Amino acid sequence: MALVLSLAAVVAGCDRPQFSEAEKRTIASLALSALPPLKPDTTNRYADDPGAAALGATLFFDFSLSPTGTVACSSCHQIGQQFQDGLPQGMGVGRTNRRTQPLAGVAYSPWLFWDGRRDSLWAQALVPLENPLEQAGNRVAYARYVKARFGERYERIFGSLPDFASVPANASPLGSAAEQSAWNGMSDGQRDGINRVFANIGKALAAFQRSISPRETRFDRFAAALAAGQEPKDDDVFSAEEIQGLKLFVGKANCSTCHNGPLFTDHAFHNTGVPPVADLPPDRGRVDAVAQVEADPFNCLGAYRDGGPEACGELKFMVRDKPELVRAYKTPSLRAVADRPPYMHAGQFGTLEEVVAHYAKAPLSVEGVSEVHPLQLSERERAALVAFLKTLSP
Repeated sequence: MALVLSLAAVVAGCDRPQFSEAEKRTIASLALSALPPLKPDTTNRYADDPGAAALGATLFFDFSLSPTGTVACSSCHQIGQQFQDGLPQGMGVGRTNRRTQPLAGVAYSPWLFWDGRRDSLWAQALVPLENPLEQAGNRVAYARYVKARFGERYERIFGSLPDFASVPANASPLGSAAEQSAWNGMSDGQRDGINRVFANIGKALAAFQRSISPRETRFDRFAAALAAGQEPKDDDVFSAEEIQGLKLFVGKANCSTCHNGPLFTDHAFHNTGVPPVADLPPDRGRVDAVAQVEADPFNCLGAYRDGGPEACGELKFMVRDKPELVRAYKTPSLRAVADRPPYMHAGQFGTLEEVVAHYAKAPLSVEGVSEVHPLQLSERERAALVAFLKTLSP
């Protein structure tokens, strides 16, 4: 009875939820209306080119971008599943080691993948194409395919394609031994020409993905009404449990420390003690990704970036060797989170209740040091947090 009375007190006073001024400011900062316009990507001059975006959309749904003809970008990033797949680990030609991430708002992130091993959306788009567990193709074959099927469209956007007369049919620095041997046998000019076509494939895919935006939710409408000092519309009114969950989210539970801003992410990397999956290869997160992003020929400091190096601050000044990078993974957005179980970087938890229980218990990490500390949350408080998270769905 005491709990019921305390919850009633939260919504007392003209039936308005009672929030402190600091809470109101935090809640307003989480609303979709606070999301700034997407900045131009100066590393990709085609990022906002409608023709490039249209070609990128075509490529995104093209199953011919895998040798088997069975895997496209859209295989894992499915429209009806928030551009992810609902699986614990993504499935392409084979089973990958991590969960597929949704794409709404992805262009706002300075780092891509769970570990940030790529520093631009267009560089990220190239990785699945050559990953043997995803689309499992090779660089030269992709360039040849684009020329054969989309040559005229490509050249209208990016300019002339290179001469393929003496280029092998299949070659890549990352492929099979035969593909690597063929790649090494090519001239520097031939490799550069193929790399430019490959980079432009990524830039077209990125132009399409920049158009994928998060949708307004009941939380956003509630937050707007709260900021304006107005009553939310009937369908947007929060229950006492949802209000308690929101107050916990921005207060006692410390969720908004990392899940902040309109996308509910700080775009940073954290060790939160999430356990490994027994039958997957060892995964150390961000600490191993630093060398990968630095070695990537398509990174911001590489030869295939458009614009000048002034856009490369994130890469130049990234944290490289601190112990907190061990088993640290990028904070995922919580928008529409209730609609896409399982959770964490390899689908370790099946429900939001399990996620909240993990953060309340705060177990030690198997390697490195977890940033999470135990929380004294009652069962009702845990349920309230889950109830609030459900308001983040459209």
